[in-house]
Amino acid sequence: MLFPKWLDKLTPIFLWGGIVGLLGVIFVFWYWFSPKSLNVGYQPEQPIPYNHQLHVGQLGLDCRYCHYTVEQAAHAAIPPTEVCMNCHTLVKTNSENIKKVAASYENEEPIDWVKVHNLPDYAYFNHSRHVAAGVGCVECHGRIDQMEIVYQAEPLSMGWCLECHRNPAGSIRPVEFVTDMEWSTEDPVALGHSLIAANNIKARQDCNTCHR
Repeated sequence: MLFPKWLDKLTPIFLWGGIVGLLGVIFVFWYWFSPKSLNVGYQPEQPIPYNHQLHVGQLGLDCRYCHYTVEQAAHAAIPPTEVCMNCHTLVKTNSENIKKVAASYENEEPIDWVKVHNLPDYAYFNHSRHVAAGVGCVECHGRIDQMEIVYQAEPLSMGWCLECHRNPAGSIRPVEFVTDMEWSTEDPVALGHSLIAANNIKARQDCNTCHR
């Protein structure tokens, strides 16, 4: 006999373990190596078109009006339909798209928005800490005020994040300007260094900062 009989009991374990492992590998490549988490330029179609260029760029809507948790929470809130209806009970009420928004509100059925910036579950990112430190929205999300349809402007990779944490001065601005897409200063790095010193900002680089 080439193999002992007790190995027969382990055969199903190895078989199912191999199947589960293969499915796990397929899931990892299908999910995390998709445009949702890696590709700059990823621009999904939303269930209802929302024009950031119009709302932010032309009308001057502040990011925090819709994404109202960015200053207090780790996640930036996707606005409930009630936020849209604060304006659209009166504005463009005959639009077919606004009628869909109104139906969502009346039926208490949330709109299934497609996430554009999709970090892996093993990567922790706290919006409130970055906003409090003076990291402008534009640093990660690009010129949202110029996007008719939002797309991923930066890679959001580990290396990209670490590059900023190692040299954060160029990304730091006065907190009151974090949502100002057009803000600029003559020497942003010098100003960033002064803000880092004044506010005791420490951009951590240890593993458990992002992987918890």
